[in-house]
Amino acid sequence: MDRELMLELPQICLQEGPLALATVVNVRGHCPRKAGAKMLIWPDGRIKGTIGGGCGEAEVRREALEVLASGRPAYVVVDLWEDPALEESAVCGGKMEVFIEPVSAPGGGV
Repeated sequence: MDRELMLELPQICLQEGPLALATVVNVRGHCPRKAGAKMLIWPDGRIKGTIGGGCGEAEVRREALEVLASGRPAYVVVDLWEDPALEESAVCGGKMEVFIEPVSAPGGGV
């Protein structure tokens, strides 16, 4: 899915304007996705792709909206040890480092 997402990115940006791209750059412990996982975020909050779901993904989505508003990239550390949604399943327990950057079509201005 991540490769497919990157192949579609230029066309999506041409059609829909600037977006934010979140990329997992490092993981420690047990995380739902590995480094390289990607997610696109639209200014209205829609997403395509996933970095693992749950509260951590929601945190990255909120930060991505700030990136879109400011035009400045951000680096977010998501602590999955503290995700109450994961306590019952005990599937995850680690940290993900996520880089969020504004992206647009070539010549699009962001």
